Amino acid sequence: MSAAVPPGGTVTPVPPGTRKSATGTRRSVTGTRKVVAAGFLLPALVLLGALVVYPIGYSVYRSFFDQSGNGFAGLGNYVEIFTDDTILTAVKNNAVWVVVAPTVATALGLIFAVLTERVRWGTAFKLIVFMPMAISMLAAGIIFRLVYEQDPDRGVANAVWVGVHDVFSESAGYPKARPLDVHPLKAAGGGAFITEEPVRAGTQVKLPLVGVAPAKMPGDAKPATAPPTSGDQVTGTAWLDFTKGGGGTSNTIDAKELGLKGLKVEAVKDGRVVATATAAADGTFSLSKEADGAHLRLPESNFREPYNGVDWLGPSLVTPAIIGSYVWMWAGFAMVLIAAGLAGLPRELLEAARVDGANEWQVFRRVTVPLLAPVLAVVLVTLMINVLKIFDLVFIIAPGSVQDDANVLALQLYRSSFGTDAHLGVGSAISVLLLLLVIPVMFFNIRRIRKEARR
Repeated sequence: MSAAVPPGGTVTPVPPGTRKSATGTRRSVTGTRKVVAAGFLLPALVLLGALVVYPIGYSVYRSFFDQSGNGFAGLGNYVEIFTDDTILTAVKNNAVWVVVAPTVATALGLIFAVLTERVRWGTAFKLIVFMPMAISMLAAGIIFRLVYEQDPDRGVANAVWVGVHDVFSESAGYPKARPLDVHPLKAAGGGAFITEEPVRAGTQVKLPLVGVAPAKMPGDAKPATAPPTSGDQVTGTAWLDFTKGGGGTSNTIDAKELGLKGLKVEAVKDGRVVATATAAADGTFSLSKEADGAHLRLPESNFREPYNGVDWLGPSLVTPAIIGSYVWMWAGFAMVLIAAGLAGLPRELLEAARVDGANEWQVFRRVTVPLLAPVLAVVLVTLMINVLKIFDLVFIIAPGSVQDDANVLALQLYRSSFGTDAHLGVGSAISVLLLLLVIPVMFFNIRRIRKEARR
């Protein structure tokens, strides 16, 4: 075979037995690239195997052995998961978490994203809502442990709740107040007190009490005084018969003793109330002439325990309360992703719907939400995977006395795997169960991503 000679060129002879193959060259380059790729992937594969594959494999293996790890337990550890009351509570609570928390957080994120789209201060609002994402679960747990404190003076939730309650329902004034034996009052049953003798118009009645803590006294209470007498009225004074620093005389209004502001006084005659009055800041009160010859009663409403709000961390509300703290953290995450999807919607479709006569609610329900379905699915699935692993908030917020009621699988995994009575077999079985719960959600997410990529 002779080589073609280019115009004005020379022929370079090819040595006998030598052939150039394009296919061979391509194979050599491809093989080199595979070796380089394998070299780059090898460290990641080693770490993946050491930190993910091996722990999963060992957890599955360990879940079939007893507490000591020496005896084969078969499926006994898995049976215990669904027969032990504490672990069953964790399974039920996880189901509540998976259904409620992602749904509420996604719904709030959608509402925030839509409502803030058209306002000038929308960016500032989104920044404020997203800020909790910068806080760790540990810090958020500590914050909400204080928020849910039972004492309204410390817990913000109960401070607000009690404030709203007291607007519509009058709070008790003096829960531990009582008369002394030398006082002209006696117990009337049901927590009320009544005068031992009937009262007369034109006379002054003394209603002294003790047992009121200084912190429970109204801030605007004034020194008790004796009211002027009136010929056709029953007048009197209700006061705290106690002098700070000692001294004073029982049944006598001393200079440093304060009136029991707001104390209710009823005039009772023949078993029915004929007149009522409320003590002023200095403890004075007056009743109409109908009170003549009646006994004065201090009803039990004066002495019942004050309303202290809701037991947020009690057995019945601890899980919803912790879910509330989770939503506070993750609603901002949902809002940001949904807002990004909302910004990419074709505006001509929304305007076309409005031109066709649809109101804003119909545009939102029939156009915006369907178009945002892929984004909503991403947010919902991400949060579902996240709540299956929830641990920090439950461990920190739930008091020890109700931790069994707030228990979730991740917390039970920790409790079963560590401590003096740890049962690694049960702990490993719980970890395998968590893996099995996460896998379907992950497959759904992968299928959705591949479906979106093919579009």
